[in-house]
Amino acid sequence: MRLVSLIVPTYNERETVAALVERVRSALDGIPFELVFVDDSTDGTDEVIAALAREDPRIRLVHRSGRRGLATAVVEGIGLSRGEVLCVLDADLQHPPEAIPALLRALEETGADVVVGSRYVPGGAYETFTGTRRLASRVATALARLLIHRARVVSDPMSGFFVFRRSVVDGVELRPLGYKILLEILSRGRIRKIVEFPYTFDARAAGRSKLTLRQQWEYIHHLLRLLPAQPEDLRFAKFALVGATGIGVNTAALWALVRMGVHYREAGGIAIAAAVTWNFLLNDAFTWQDRRSRTLRQKLRRYLQYWAVTSVGSAIQYALYLALTAAGLPYLLSNLAGVAFAALWNFRTHGRWTWKPTEPSIVRVVYEGSCVGLQKGAEGA
Repeated sequence: MRLVSLIVPTYNERETVAALVERVRSALDGIPFELVFVDDSTDGTDEVIAALAREDPRIRLVHRSGRRGLATAVVEGIGLSRGEVLCVLDADLQHPPEAIPALLRALEETGADVVVGSRYVPGGAYETFTGTRRLASRVATALARLLIHRARVVSDPMSGFFVFRRSVVDGVELRPLGYKILLEILSRGRIRKIVEFPYTFDARAAGRSKLTLRQQWEYIHHLLRLLPAQPEDLRFAKFALVGATGIGVNTAALWALVRMGVHYREAGGIAIAAAVTWNFLLNDAFTWQDRRSRTLRQKLRRYLQYWAVTSVGSAIQYALYLALTAAGLPYLLSNLAGVAFAALWNFRTHGRWTWKPTEPSIVRVVYEGSCVGLQKGAEGA
């Protein structure tokens, strides 16, 4: 069996590291492993780990002066580790070491690139979690799923308990900030299949949570820094920007044509055609730059598809405008609602049909022992 590297970031966990090592030894009996501790502690945790390392050569320690954050500790641990399969877990025993063999088995049986321990798939749970912490976790998860499209592939992108193949990050520059390393790996890593494995997030054995306002700010900063990592994450903003310029083109063309003596009816139709054509060309070159048309024939076909999708979007906008206004909503709000729904329709349909993805989306697997349920990932969602 291949060597498994367990990467454990620690910050003031002297009361739990000995128990963690003992439970890891018991859980991974017969499985070759190394324990790589990357420690930022100020309470002597490094001394406890060093004593354990003297007794067991499978334990390795890197002590860093000055706290630099959980995510960067994991990145440093990845660089120091030697295994082809890596496992990340916390030292506070909220991630049960006894579940590691099941995560490894799921990785091998499914051929996945990453196996995520999830609290949210059937069978997963919290042992204890205050209402405030649970709400904070849900909000953070929702924010990640809103901004980072690969975070939508899994139910628990905030998990700190997962295993993955070295090939996922080999040669990839990881630049995390804060404490959520899985988001960094999901966004930048080479991933084709992800498994989610249910586990119970245990009560903290000792110490207290390290979550602070500073870490929450760093999390927001990290999300914003991840936006350029994948083309999909900025695509809607680009699409909206193109649409805004299209309004300008439409208005300018209409004004110029009327000034030239063209009747307003004909001028309006020509201005719409000019704006649609402008939007198509800009979306092809900018919004879907990674899928841009390579031949004139492909561009013409997409141009016709663009007209078809946009026409349906306009019908949706108008129908919603009429229906909401008739229901009593102010007509300006009705119009805005119609514009929003039409924009979403246009964006989603163009992304799936006009500029169809050239690469397969990530496959998500919900692991249930020997029974595996396959679900298509939400990478393009």
